[in-house]
Amino acid sequence: MKTQGPGELNRMIYLLSKLPGLGPRSSTRMALQLFKQRDSLMRPLAKAISEAAEAVLACDVCGNLDSANPCGICSDENRQTTTICVVKEVGDVWALERSGVYRGYYHVLGGLLSALDGVSPEDLRCEDLIKRASNSDVSEVILAMDATIDGQTTAHYLSEALSGSNVRISRLARGMPVGGELEYLDDGTIAQALNARASV
Repeated sequence: MKTQGPGELNRMIYLLSKLPGLGPRSSTRMALQLFKQRDSLMRPLAKAISEAAEAVLACDVCGNLDSANPCGICSDENRQTTTICVVKEVGDVWALERSGVYRGYYHVLGGLLSALDGVSPEDLRCEDLIKRASNSDVSEVILAMDATIDGQTTAHYLSEALSGSNVRISRLARGMPVGGELEYLDDGTIAQALNARASV
């Protein structure tokens, strides 16, 4: 989509359009809105992005983002050293932390296996996980993968790869979400809920 603005603005729109969920039109609207709030939003945002680019890095242990290395979670001595929860991306770590339920450590893979997209185990942090799982303190690895074909494929690969380790391998439960109404659930979710039913 060709714009009529100056080159600097066009470059900004182009870079914004590279973000997930933003196309040329939405990035154009966003850029123009930022210019309307140049002092109150645009300049502070540019400064925050610049500072984050310099200060934030991936944790060498788990792959989480933090300004410290190892990250705050990995260096927290009050966490359970016996469990590692494996997730696709950093956002999944933050989602689990918001729940306040899990108190172990994490391992960010950096994606999921995908034959279609050409993502193999070598492209992810699978070997690092296997090394961490061989630590004598670790007794359980929780595979918190997406409920998608790629998520299932990744979980299957990891369970096979970890089978030689002396750890329990578990997965997140699937089924009805809290507050969900049966008539609005898709067939796959209903099937998972029935298969994973528990005694009361």
